Amino acid sequence: MTTTAPPEPRSQATTGPARPAAPGGSAAGRLWRASRLPLAAFTLLVVVAVLVSLGREPFPSGYLEPQNPEPNGSRALVRLLEQDANVTVTRGSEAAARAVERAGDDTVLVLFLDHRLLPEELDALAELEADTVLVQPSLRSLNTFAPGTDVTGRAHEGRTLEPGSDCELPAASAAGDAGVVGELYSAEPGTEALGCYPADGGSALLQVTAPDGTTTTLLGTGAPLTNRDLDSAGNASLMLNLLAAEDVVWLRPDPPEEIGSATLWELVPSGLRWSLVPLALTLLLFALWRGRRMGALVPESLPVVVRAAETTEGRAGLYQSRQARDRAVSALREGFLERSLPKLGLRRDAGPEAVVAAVAARSGDDPQTLWPLLYPAQRDPYAANDDAMLRLAGEIDQLAGRLR
Repeated sequence: MTTTAPPEPRSQATTGPARPAAPGGSAAGRLWRASRLPLAAFTLLVVVAVLVSLGREPFPSGYLEPQNPEPNGSRALVRLLEQDANVTVTRGSEAAARAVERAGDDTVLVLFLDHRLLPEELDALAELEADTVLVQPSLRSLNTFAPGTDVTGRAHEGRTLEPGSDCELPAASAAGDAGVVGELYSAEPGTEALGCYPADGGSALLQVTAPDGTTTTLLGTGAPLTNRDLDSAGNASLMLNLLAAEDVVWLRPDPPEEIGSATLWELVPSGLRWSLVPLALTLLLFALWRGRRMGALVPESLPVVVRAAETTEGRAGLYQSRQARDRAVSALREGFLERSLPKLGLRRDAGPEAVVAAVAARSGDDPQTLWPLLYPAQRDPYAANDDAMLRLAGEIDQLAGRLR
């Protein structure tokens, strides 16, 4: 029989008793486990914000902007014109003049927002001897490009107008009804002109032929050129026929630069500004996650209810108690000008002559009737009594409606 010796006991010197693991691990491990989730979420959102900032295409905006895909832009019309013509988009009169001179004989110059140009710039463009299409031109442009014509009315009813039985312009006859509701023009006797889309007061489209054979087409509204209305009625056919040429020079002048007026926030690229949104959201979620949990909110009624219009009513009461009609009518005019000058493309320090001319060109009103309404003489007739002051408020509201 064989016997097996029992195993020898291990020495206490070589193998001591096992130590229990520290509860929770080290402080660094606990910190890592607590912060790894918010760090991962923060890193992911930073990457997404950077990708959004880099991948966002900055489309320009603005009324009749050729690269603007928004409803008031003209990107759709420009894309259609580029299929059969060379379209050159310019932002200033000098660039437009150079583009017309480089182009061939079959060239059309399209001019928008001409109130942004100086008189000498309009004179230089009128001397190019090229066919021109003026969209809702100012009185200054009418005298320069089409002498003998004037704004004689404005169409308000309906969304479209008919070319008229006596319309001899092929582009309008082929298009039929079009959404040209806007300013109306008339030509003096002796002026060679073709009028289409008549309404009470004139024609919404008037083409004047100069002695040298070039034509100037006046269009009372820019609606048919916008992305929103291009496919309505005969707008597309009308604009494509009016701008049918080998070369089209699209002149949309930039507004005058205001030196030193931009803030630091405005100088930051829009893509970078949008990237701050997910970062702010991350900080908010982190604050909610790590924040202290509070109990339910306790509703508490306010001791006093204050109406939002109380300040306005209080100031009106002070004006009425002191019979300060002069200050009230001045506040009405200042409020109208403050809201209307940006729509007209004018600066806040624009002179009275420029403001009256721009308002008259946009609204179709007589400048002589606008002077006492916006810039009264030393004795203001609208400050004579309460009825006159209320009449001023009504006339200013009607004028603001015509400027839209």
